[in-house]
Amino acid sequence: MRTTSKFFMQFVRLAGPFWCSENKTTIRTLSAFLVALTVAQIAVSVIITEWSADLFDALEQRSMSRLFTQVGLIVLIFIANMAITATHLVIKRRLQLSWRGWLTDKLIGQWMRDGRHYLVTHIPGQHDNPDGRIAEDIRISTEYAIDLLHTFFYCLLLLTSFTEILWTLSGTVTLNLGLMEVPIQGHLVWLALIYAASASTLGWWIGRPLTMATDNRQTVEANFRFALVKARENAQAIALIHGERHENPHFHRLFGNIVDAWNQQTHAWQRITMFSSGYSILSMAFPILVSAPRYILGTISLGALMQSAQAFQQMVAALSWPVDNMGKVAEWRASVERVLGLSKALEQLEREIAKPDPYRIRLVKSDKSVLAFRDLCISRLDRIVCVSTLNEEIKAGERVLIAGNAFSGNKLFKAIAGLWPWGEGAIELPDDETMFFMPPRPYLPTGTLRASICYPSDPSAFDPQVLENTLELAGVKELKEQLDQVADWEKNLEREQKQRLGLVRLLLHKPKWILMQEAFDSLDPEGEVDMVNLMHKKLADSAVLTITKQPTIQALYKRRITLC
Repeated sequence: MRTTSKFFMQFVRLAGPFWCSENKTTIRTLSAFLVALTVAQIAVSVIITEWSADLFDALEQRSMSRLFTQVGLIVLIFIANMAITATHLVIKRRLQLSWRGWLTDKLIGQWMRDGRHYLVTHIPGQHDNPDGRIAEDIRISTEYAIDLLHTFFYCLLLLTSFTEILWTLSGTVTLNLGLMEVPIQGHLVWLALIYAASASTLGWWIGRPLTMATDNRQTVEANFRFALVKARENAQAIALIHGERHENPHFHRLFGNIVDAWNQQTHAWQRITMFSSGYSILSMAFPILVSAPRYILGTISLGALMQSAQAFQQMVAALSWPVDNMGKVAEWRASVERVLGLSKALEQLEREIAKPDPYRIRLVKSDKSVLAFRDLCISRLDRIVCVSTLNEEIKAGERVLIAGNAFSGNKLFKAIAGLWPWGEGAIELPDDETMFFMPPRPYLPTGTLRASICYPSDPSAFDPQVLENTLELAGVKELKEQLDQVADWEKNLEREQKQRLGLVRLLLHKPKWILMQEAFDSLDPEGEVDMVNLMHKKLADSAVLTITKQPTIQALYKRRITLC
């Protein structure tokens, strides 16, 4: 019970502020309408039971006039019910989408901020496949939460309304115990309570394995999707080294996990379905059989018998909410736990970054046009130092080769970018001067080639003619005709073309500081030298830090910082 309470508190803390967000007036108005329409749905259900009683009484009395009255009433009830149900659906779905959108924005804001999406991969815990957690698990967490809250509220109203009706219809039944007679008031209510409590207890016990089975299935499904996406993104590399022989068995193993999880969930569902199907049949027959003797003895009319049966069914249906929603609750909880897993990892990451000195590298903004390393030590996650006591200053316009251990150089660049806070000391960064990182594989998002080249800026920020001229300078003039085409450029372009486009992006943005790591390693030595010289010529005032294994490029740099 304590675990369940803690789980609900964690979910409320994560998703509850939605009702206090900037659109709280609209959200609360929609919620109020949803409550009002739910009350209207209950009113319709009560009216239908009364209409049913009048109808069967009319049939028993063979009254044609009363029959026509009931026909007219059912038409009005029919129209009202359609209007209430349709409006309720629209408002509920709008609320579900709003909540999902708010929580998605919140989690993406935490995840896609200042490199957190990269840093969180180094935090231990259950937060793999963040894309699936954001896209699918948030949807289930919010949609199912509103569905479950609505049905629970509906069942509470149903229970309140039909308990009173059933109590009145039950009258008093005398139980003969031989030596004494015991009058029992509202016997149908007591029977409904015993019936539903027994069924709920049995159903809960039968359905306990479903939560674990559902959580396991969602995890293995996400792992399978992730592996497929990773293979698609690296299709060329796999094809070049004929890695299909490895990938196919890997996919089969992952799908085998899905089959096992599916079978586990199927067995759990099978037990629940067998119970639910028998329970639903018995629920239809039981109230009529219980009330039938009173009708046969002439104590109640046919209408009262049918109304009692319907009221009994409605009351049992309300009490059966835990059984009826066990599967949905299990799936909802599994998704919420996955969303909470990612949220907790991001919160833990923030705490890690916020730890006081000397446990983390400090990034300090300076009014000087200097990049400085002050007693900088960079550690691996296992606390082994890979860069020790670095004290260097790089001034604007300098060209510096980062030599020595390429792994350490990679960590240094990440530390400058704020993507590797593990270590000690400080890095002083020039304030209000842009830094541009050129990795071996420049990121080219799907869309028009023009927008992909100008990323992360908007294409309107650059003169189209300047862009075309820069394409020619970088040796990819053949791409000018494709500037307004939409495609997956990561897949459609050769590695050399992508690296040349990385230079085009650099020349368009004209940053003051450039950090380049094997940015032209797919070009031949002569082409690589041409690209670096072009960069130096066009951006003569920019400082350049370079990591490269190419001797001809290394020869262009007079200053070196050698890392162990």
